[in-house]
Amino acid sequence: MLTAGEVAGLIAATGWVVLVCVMAMVLVKLARLLTETTKAVSDLNNRLAPLLDDVSVTVNETNRQLVAVEAIAKDVKQVSGHAAKLSAVTQTIFTGPLIKVSSLGYGVRRAIEARRPRRPRSQVRAAGQGRSR
Repeated sequence: MLTAGEVAGLIAATGWVVLVCVMAMVLVKLARLLTETTKAVSDLNNRLAPLLDDVSVTVNETNRQLVAVEAIAKDVKQVSGHAAKLSAVTQTIFTGPLIKVSSLGYGVRRAIEARRPRRPRSQVRAAGQGRSR
């Protein structure tokens, strides 16, 4: 028969064997995980390089287009300034004489009205009513 010490030693040895087996399984799964992670990172790296090249080309093209847009915006600003100046000149050229002609027309009309003989109001009303009929 086995003594108490031998039974305790046998139980401890069995526990260690089970522990080593569990640790071995954990290490095997960890090795698989690391292998899959390495493959995933490698695949991602292979797909990422062309993608970054495309992004770089896109950014360069966008910068080139922005330079062109900036030049267009500058030209539009310049044309807008010229249009404002032309509008001011046109206003100055036409409004000054137009106001003078309008004032002259008003003065001539007032002068003609002042030279006409005035009719009494009753005649003005009667003449106005006769026209509407």
